[in-house]
Amino acid sequence: MKTEKQVGYRELTQKEIQNLKENNCSAESWDTVKVKDPFNPDRIRQVIFSGEIYLGAFTRTITLKSGISMPCGIFNAELHNVSVGDNALIKNINHHIANYEIGHDTVIINTEIITVDEETSFGNGVEAVVINEGGGREIPIYDTLSAHTAYLIALYRHRKKLITNLQRMIREYTVKRTARHGVIGSHVHINNCQILKNLQVDSYAVLEGVGELSNGTIRSCREDPSYVGINVIAKDFIICEGGSVSENTLIDRCFIGQATQLSKQYSAENSVFFANCGGLHGEACSIFAGPYTVTHHKSTLMIACLVSFTNAGSGSNQSNHMYKLGPNHQGIIERGTKMASDSYMLWPMKVGAFSLIMGRHYSNSDTTEFPFSYLFENDGETLLVPAINLRSIGTIRDSRKWPKRDNRKAPVKFDHLNFHLLTPYTVNNIYAGLERLRDLRKRAGHSTQTYYYNGVKIRRSALEKGLEIYETAVNRYLGNIVVNFLRAHDFNSLEELRSVLTPDPRFVTDSEAASGDWLDIAGLIAPKYEIESIIADVEQQVIQTTEELDKRFFLLSNKFEQYELAWVIKRIEEKFNSTLQEYTKDDFVTIIEQWIQAVAVLDEMRCHDAEKEFAQTARVGYAVNDGEKERDAEYLEINGDVNDNEFIKELRERLNSKKLTAGQLIDKIKRLKE
Repeated sequence: MKTEKQVGYRELTQKEIQNLKENNCSAESWDTVKVKDPFNPDRIRQVIFSGEIYLGAFTRTITLKSGISMPCGIFNAELHNVSVGDNALIKNINHHIANYEIGHDTVIINTEIITVDEETSFGNGVEAVVINEGGGREIPIYDTLSAHTAYLIALYRHRKKLITNLQRMIREYTVKRTARHGVIGSHVHINNCQILKNLQVDSYAVLEGVGELSNGTIRSCREDPSYVGINVIAKDFIICEGGSVSENTLIDRCFIGQATQLSKQYSAENSVFFANCGGLHGEACSIFAGPYTVTHHKSTLMIACLVSFTNAGSGSNQSNHMYKLGPNHQGIIERGTKMASDSYMLWPMKVGAFSLIMGRHYSNSDTTEFPFSYLFENDGETLLVPAINLRSIGTIRDSRKWPKRDNRKAPVKFDHLNFHLLTPYTVNNIYAGLERLRDLRKRAGHSTQTYYYNGVKIRRSALEKGLEIYETAVNRYLGNIVVNFLRAHDFNSLEELRSVLTPDPRFVTDSEAASGDWLDIAGLIAPKYEIESIIADVEQQVIQTTEELDKRFFLLSNKFEQYELAWVIKRIEEKFNSTLQEYTKDDFVTIIEQWIQAVAVLDEMRCHDAEKEFAQTARVGYAVNDGEKERDAEYLEINGDVNDNEFIKELRERLNSKKLTAGQLIDKIKRLKE
C-alpha cells in the first residue's frame, strides 16, 4: 500500500519479532511489517498481520470520555494492508481491519469489521433521484456538493450542454476520490460499531454504536466534527462537516449537508439535505431539501419536491401519484413556506415563497406570483389569502432566527445563504402579484366577490387587503435599501448623496443584471442574468471543474448588496419616472417618508399579531385547579406579559430607532447643498 507514512519506517529486529510472538502476535510475513521509532513491542498484543503494515510510535496514554485511561497501541485485532498513525489505539476488533490508512491519535474499540473490499468512490458519484421519483432529475452526489450546483443539475435538464458538462466535471472529481484503500483520519473515535465498509472518515469524526455504513464519506474537521450514532444504517452516502446522523436513522443514496441533523428513526432515500437541515422521526423520499428544511414529527412524509427554509408540521404529507402512470409528479415549494399539521398537497403544485399551507389541497395550483400568502382548504378548493404572511410575527421571527441558527463551523462553507425576507427575488414576485390582482379585479368587475386564478380561489376582501399590504411592503423594501446605504456612508452634498446610491461599477458592470429578474437557487439569491452567465460558462467549458464552479458562486454571493442596490435604484427610477442623477432633495425625502410610514404600518401589524399570544384564550390550561386570578398569575410566571416579551420589545425599539433615523436623514438632506 503506497502511503506517505512509509517515510521514517524501518524493519523489525529479530528481538522485536520474538517479543511480538511472545505477545501472541503473528504475521503472514514479518518482512512486510514496518515500524517507527521509538517502537515498543509491549504495545502490540494478540494481533494478526498480513499484507503491508506500517505501525507508528505508541508512547502515550489515551483517556476516554468515561475517564478510563488506556495505553496507545494495538490489542486483539487482525490487520491487513493497514497503516496506523502515532499514538492510535486499536482494541477488540472482532473480525479485521483491511486496506486502510489510520491517522494519529485515533481510537477504534470494540468494532466488528472495517474494510475496503473493492475499488470504491466512497459515495462520490452516486445518483440520488430527487424531486421526481420517476427519474430525470438525478443528482450525482460528491463530498463538496453545494446546494447551488445541485439546483442546476436538478432543475435545468433542458439545458443539455450544461448537464453533460456538469456530469463530466463530477465524474472527473469522482475519479480523484476513487481508490482501493481508505483513510480514517486523525483524532477519530470509533467504538462499538458493526460493519464499516468502503468508508472514508475525516479527522475528528465520532462513530459509536453504528449498525452499518457502506460506500460513504464522512467529512469532518477540528472546528466542526461529524457524528454518526446508535444503530444507524447508511448506504451510498455523503455526510459533511458538522453533520449528525443518529438514533436508528436509515439513509440510502443521500447527501447530508453541513450541520444537518437526522435522528430519532428518521428514514431518507434518494434525497439531498443541505446546510442546517433537521429531520427527526419522519420520512423523506426523493426530496431536494434546500438549507434549513426542518421536520420533527413521526407522521410527516416529504416526497418528490424541492423545498428550502421550510418547516413541515406533524402529519403533513404529499402525493406524487396524480394519475396512473406511476409516481412521476413533483412539487416546487419556494423558500420560507410552512406546512401546517395534517396539511396535504397533491402534486404537481407550486407554492410561492414564505407561504403557509393549511388543510388538504387537490387542485394543481401555482401561486408563485403571490408570496407571503396563506393557502387554506375551503369546501374542497384552495383558498388563497395574498400577502397576509407579511404581517405575521412568525415570519419575522423565522428570518431572524436563521442566521443565529447557522451551526456551520467548518472553515469552508459550501452553501452561500441569503436570509432576508424581502429581496429583489421576492419583491419581483410581489410586483407580479400586484399586477395580477389588479388585472383580476379589473376583468371581473367591482361586483364580483370571488375570483379564480391558476387553481386557487381569492375572495374580494382578501384581494383588496393583499393589494394594500403588497404596496406597503414594496415601499418599505425600496426605502430600506436606500436608508441602509445612506446610513453607512457619509455625504455632504446632493451630488455626494447620488454617488452613495450609485452601484459600484467594479461589481455591477451590466445594466441587464441590475434591472432584470432574480432567482433563488437553493439559498443563493442573485440576478438571473448572472446565473445564466455561469450556466453559459459551464456549457462553453470556461468553467471546467467543480472547484471553479464553487468559486463563481462564492464571488456572486459577495456581490449581492451592490446588485441589490442597482435593482432597487432602477425600480425607484421607474416609480418616479426620472433617473437617479435627476432626483431632487424632495424626491429623496419622499422615499424616506414613504419608507418610515410603511415600516410603522407593517411593524404595528406584527406587534398586534404577536399580542394574540397573550390573549385570554391562550391561558386555557394554566392553574387548572384554581380560579382566574391564579390562572393569570401562572401564565404570567411562565410566559411573561406582552410588554415584557423580548421579541416584541425589540420590534418596538427597532421601530423607534428607525423613526429617529428617518428624521435625522430627512433633516440632513434638507440642509444639503444643491
